[in-house]
Amino acid sequence: MNLETLLHRRYATKKFDANQRLTDEQLTQIKLLLRLSPSSINSQPWHFVIANSEAGKSRIAKGAEGAYAANHPKIMDASHVVLFCAKTDISDDYLQKVTDQEDKDGRFPKPEAKEMALKVRSFYADIHRKEWDDVACWTQKQVYLNIGNLLLGAAMLGVDAVPIEGVDLDALNQEFDLSVQGLTAVAVVALGFHAEDDFNAQLPKSRFDEKDLFTFL
Repeated sequence: MNLETLLHRRYATKKFDANQRLTDEQLTQIKLLLRLSPSSINSQPWHFVIANSEAGKSRIAKGAEGAYAANHPKIMDASHVVLFCAKTDISDDYLQKVTDQEDKDGRFPKPEAKEMALKVRSFYADIHRKEWDDVACWTQKQVYLNIGNLLLGAAMLGVDAVPIEGVDLDALNQEFDLSVQGLTAVAVVALGFHAEDDFNAQLPKSRFDEKDLFTFL
């Protein structure tokens, strides 16, 4: 499947077939998409709560009640549901942990390269930690990079998906006790296979024309 076909195939699933499940191999690939996603300074400031059981999905669905009830069936009928969480702080110890992992993975041919990597990483992190004071916003931006990566990758695997921002984030923070873990809920992505009567599956994709979007210099 070429890229253009893939981009047109991907869409926001409005109704899932509750009887269809991801295969073990598809789930393995989904986890790779989540784990290998790009992030600024390789910060990886995220955690994923993945539910595939009725009990697990019911817990995430607690964020889809009241004003958000329209999203409840999407969560319950999906095969797997991912709750995306972002770190609320980036400590020096965490930056060291990232750099140590890079060292373990063979990214530094010389010791001084590791020292420089940590110095550069700390410099850019400090812009958000000390100058702009927007760490929580910054880490959530990284999570959205991950969500985009997942949506396109899932389409490549033949898996349907829908990103869901219409959830009660406070309810999810409480349900999973995220604040004490230094995390906050950001969004949900439901994964599975669309139902035959999903109206959105047959509708054409609508986007602005190129002339409205691009400036070439």
